[in-house]
Amino acid sequence: MRTLLRRPGLWLLIALLAAFTIVMAVRARGPKVKVAVAARKDLEQRVVASGRVRVPTRVQVAAQVPGLVVAVGAIEGQRVKAGDLLVQIDDAEARAAVSQAKAAVDQASARVEQLRRVGAIVATEALRQAETNLERAEVELARVRELSASGAVAQAELDNARQSVELARAQKVAAEAQRIASTPMGADSRVALTALLQAQAQHVGANVRLEQTRIVARQDGVVLTRSVEPGDVVQPARTLMVLAADGSPQLVFQPDERNLAWIALGQKARASADAYPQQVFDAEVSYIAPSIDPQRGSVEVRLAVPSAPAFLLPDMTVSIDLSVARRESALVVPSDAVRDAATPAPWLFAVEGDRLVRKDLKLGIRGEGAVEVVEGLDEGSVVVLPDGRIHAPGQRVRAELD
Repeated sequence: MRTLLRRPGLWLLIALLAAFTIVMAVRARGPKVKVAVAARKDLEQRVVASGRVRVPTRVQVAAQVPGLVVAVGAIEGQRVKAGDLLVQIDDAEARAAVSQAKAAVDQASARVEQLRRVGAIVATEALRQAETNLERAEVELARVRELSASGAVAQAELDNARQSVELARAQKVAAEAQRIASTPMGADSRVALTALLQAQAQHVGANVRLEQTRIVARQDGVVLTRSVEPGDVVQPARTLMVLAADGSPQLVFQPDERNLAWIALGQKARASADAYPQQVFDAEVSYIAPSIDPQRGSVEVRLAVPSAPAFLLPDMTVSIDLSVARRESALVVPSDAVRDAATPAPWLFAVEGDRLVRKDLKLGIRGEGAVEVVEGLDEGSVVVLPDGRIHAPGQRVRAELD
C-alpha cells in the first residue's frame, strides 16, 4: 500500500482507465435523445391568415352629361341616404332645352286639336259644296243636251256643259279625300299625331338630360372617395365619387392553395380587426373562388359577418382564425417529430428497445404543434424529437422524455 502511495503515476493511469471504461460504456448505450409519446387527444386544424374588410357593393358615381360642376353635396366619410344630392352640374342649358321641347309639344298638340275640331268641319262643308256643284252641273248638262237636240244651242255650249260636270265631279272626289284625311284615322291626322309623339319624346329626353345634371345617391351608404370640386368641368364616365353601399360587410382573405382541400362553405371562424385586437367577432365562410391565382398560388375566400361590429370599416385589416377540421380522440404526435411533413412521404424516428426505427406515416389533420397520424404508428409509441444531430435507423439511443 505504501508502495502505491509512493507512485502517483500509477494512480493517474488507473483513473484514466476508469474514465475510459465509463465513456465506452456510455457510448455503447448511445446518445441521449428527446422523445415524446404518441397519444390520443382531441385535435383541431385551423387556418390563420390576414384579410381585409370588403363592403358588399362599391358604387362608382360618374357623370352622364358633360358640364361645369356648381356644387358638391358630400365629403369623404359622410353617410348619405338614397336621393341625397352628391354633385350638381350647371343646368341652365338643360332647362332651356326643356322649355323649347315643351313649346314644341304644345304646338304639335294644337295642330292635332285643330284637325280634330276645325279641319273635320271645314272638310265636311267643302264636300257638301262640291256635291251641290256637281248636281247643278249635271242638271245644266241635261238642259243643254235637250236644246242641242232641237238645234237651239251650238255644239260648243254642249261641250262646255260636259266639261263643267267633269270638273265638278273631280272637285267632289278631292273634297271626299280631304274629309277622310281630316278624320282621326286620316293621313293629316296621322301626320299631326306623329309630330306630337315626336315632340313628346324630345320633351321627355330633355327632362332626362336635365335630371342627369343632378347626381344623387341611389342607395344609402358612405362616401369612400371624392375626386370632384366645384368649378371642375366633368365629362361622361369620369368617376366623381366612390360609395360603399350599406349592407353586411364581408371578410376576404387568400389562403395558400394547399389549404383549399380543408376549406368548405359554412365553416366557422373567429376574426378581429388589427385596430381592435381585443374585440373578436364571428364569421362564416360564404364563398370560395372557383379558380386559383396563378401568380400567388392562392385562392380567394370570403366570409360573411352575421353581426358586424360598428367599428368595421371598408379595407380594414383583419386577422382570421378559421376552424377547418376537428378529430376526437385522434392519435397525435408533436409536429416537430415528423420529417418531410410537407411531402407525400412523411416519416419519423421511433425508439423500440434502445434503437431507432424509421416509421413511414400517413398523416391526417394538423393542429397547433401536433399532427394526426392515420397510419404507421401505434398509440404509446416513443417518437424522437429533432435535436440537430444526424441519426440513422438501428442506432442505439437513450430515450429522455421531453
